[in-house]
Amino acid sequence: MIRTRTEALLGGLVLRLMFQDEARYGRINDPRQCWAYKGIRPVTHKQIIREYTYLYGAFCPGDGGMDCLILPSMDSACMNLFLKEVSARHPGELVLMVTDGAPCHKGQELTVPDNMRLLFLPPYCPQLNPAENMRDEMREKFFGNVSFESMDQLEDHLVAASIHYENAPATVKSISDWEWMGLY
Repeated sequence: MIRTRTEALLGGLVLRLMFQDEARYGRINDPRQCWAYKGIRPVTHKQIIREYTYLYGAFCPGDGGMDCLILPSMDSACMNLFLKEVSARHPGELVLMVTDGAPCHKGQELTVPDNMRLLFLPPYCPQLNPAENMRDEMREKFFGNVSFESMDQLEDHLVAASIHYENAPATVKSISDWEWMGLY
């Protein structure tokens, strides 16, 4: 949470800067290198089942806060649910949500809550969004060489990963607080 002199200009609301992105998780995996004792070949499964779900996430580099929601698709209806949830989790704050220019972020059906403003990154600039690094971190730490028997099992694993990072604000802050933001 960023507390500044502009709080008075925001009608008593505290400004919260958040970076948003969604990631697709599915039952397709790519086996990759892993550690094993010498002489032992680890067994990993390769799975190609085209079933997916989406993790919508918003990350606050100022305090390491994170809000996530697992939703079935990437469209304006799901984005509306996510924005409404983030808004409800931060009453009394003005959320400045930095996001990319995906069609579901700009659609006419999109309803932005009163305590939220959207700021769009330039096209083809994922390197400006720390949410991309959070997605990579989750994939590396929780989804390497893992296969799932069902979508329910995948979603349970995704919930566990999300809860881990929601309860580790120092980790989220270390990954998302970049020097160019001036929040150090």
